[in-house]
Amino acid sequence: MREDTLDRAPGLSVRLKLTLSYAGFLVLAGALLLGGVRLFLPRFVPPGSGLSFLLRDFRWAAAIMMAFLLVLGLLGGWLLAGRMLAPLARITEATRMAARGWLSHRIEMEGSNDEFRELADSFDVMLARLEAHVAEQRRFAANASHELRTPLSITKTLLDVARQDPARGNVELIERLHTVNARAIDLTEALLLLSRADHRFFTREHVDLSLIAEEATETLLPLAEKHGVTIETAGDIAVTTGSHALLLQMTTNLLHNAIVHNLPQQGTVWVSTSVSPRFVMLTFENTGEKLSAELVSTLTEPFQRGTERIRADHAGIGLGLAIVRSITQSHDGTLTITPRAEGGLRVSVQLPATATQAGSLDRPASMA
Repeated sequence: MREDTLDRAPGLSVRLKLTLSYAGFLVLAGALLLGGVRLFLPRFVPPGSGLSFLLRDFRWAAAIMMAFLLVLGLLGGWLLAGRMLAPLARITEATRMAARGWLSHRIEMEGSNDEFRELADSFDVMLARLEAHVAEQRRFAANASHELRTPLSITKTLLDVARQDPARGNVELIERLHTVNARAIDLTEALLLLSRADHRFFTREHVDLSLIAEEATETLLPLAEKHGVTIETAGDIAVTTGSHALLLQMTTNLLHNAIVHNLPQQGTVWVSTSVSPRFVMLTFENTGEKLSAELVSTLTEPFQRGTERIRADHAGIGLGLAIVRSITQSHDGTLTITPRAEGGLRVSVQLPATATQAGSLDRPASMA
């Protein structure tokens, strides 16, 4: 791979600049010292002691000393600058390797903690995060390609069957094509939403999470009634700063998951908001099957559907919690998912609070 470099005018290397600086400083210090000796020498020589001959010899000695200091400054400065800049050379080489795509390389600089060590450690941390991000993006791209290919392959198969059997009724074909196309549209919209949240392409405004929770509850109340799930909401006015649309999508996804991944009958979802001096909290708890911590830790990965607890009629597209995590991170928040001892999940979203909170307001329970 060809390395792209900026067109710059040729200049002196940092090592040479440091060498010249060291040599120049040493020569200047020697010149000042010899000048001081020359200035005060007549005061310490008695009259008639051959001062003129002494001054002439001093000039020759001073010239020899200055030449020696110049050579010493150049050689010593070159060696010292090389030693001091050796860590920087390692960092530069690691940077070039990262530019070529070798993100697994680490500097791992040894020695005491100094400016170069801090720079190397920071660069290693950046490389580790970048490597993890690239790996995650590759997995996501591969999974997205697979997920998008599935409905397209099904559509092609249905059309091939219809072409080979023209006498077959079109009602069933149209219904199946509609279902497959709707799934492809949902997946595409979810991918776009995920990209929008990842890149923080949104306008920030004051948003009350308690009102967001009520809006999501009203929207999903028919689904909760269909599944026999009771939704109970309570909490305080919790104002944060962010995108109303994205935070509503995040809340809707969480509530939808809490409803469809619940008990077969007489399940419950608890939605609450709370406020602290620096943060606001939106919490969802739901009844359901007991889940292992290992399974819960994978639920925010894209296209991880938690097959141990999914109902066949609401398999989803596997991006619900991935979108929630991305929206939370884009709002500088924290997403925490833990299994409940009685079964089900407890999901908490912690977001930065606004400078002022309007107080608290108890929300009455909404029963489905």
